[in-house]
Amino acid sequence: MSYLIRSVRADEWPAVKELRLLALRDPVAHLAFLETYDEGLARSDSYWKERTTRAAEGADDAQQIIAEGPDGEWVATLTVLVEEAGTKDWAGSPVERRQGHVVGVFVRPEYRGIGLTEVLFDAGLEWAWARGLERVRLIVHEDNGRARTFYSRAGFMPSGVVVSLGDDADGRELEYVLERP
Repeated sequence: MSYLIRSVRADEWPAVKELRLLALRDPVAHLAFLETYDEGLARSDSYWKERTTRAAEGADDAQQIIAEGPDGEWVATLTVLVEEAGTKDWAGSPVERRQGHVVGVFVRPEYRGIGLTEVLFDAGLEWAWARGLERVRLIVHEDNGRARTFYSRAGFMPSGVVVSLGDDADGRELEYVLERP
């Protein structure tokens, strides 16, 4: 079976919403995503339209890439955000280098283990390097062993940075980085 790896289009916001809500129901969603299913479900259509447009084909500051099956079903996704040096990231920490930040990685459970994550990461990194980004990073929960193992296999290395999500957060979030080749 072959899959089409491509960026989302702005008018595909209903499919973006559907896949995100599915991801938020995954058993490890509490470790992988910074929102709950109920929070995602409560968001307005205008939120989903704006979110999709910001990361759609042709956007410069973010790109959401999907794996689409032969039947048109979206089976996997990831998003690369551009973080500019001199700004603050989503957690309020200073960004020292122009870099990409991989977020929202999700593969439907029945499609895991067939290489889609590798292909999505290749496409996301190609997009990031084409924009001249110096490195790409991601944040992963210390208890998300499956993700940490994949990220290491993909060449991402722990940077030693621990991201705080507040006093009431369970566990630690670890930064992994991949330098531009």
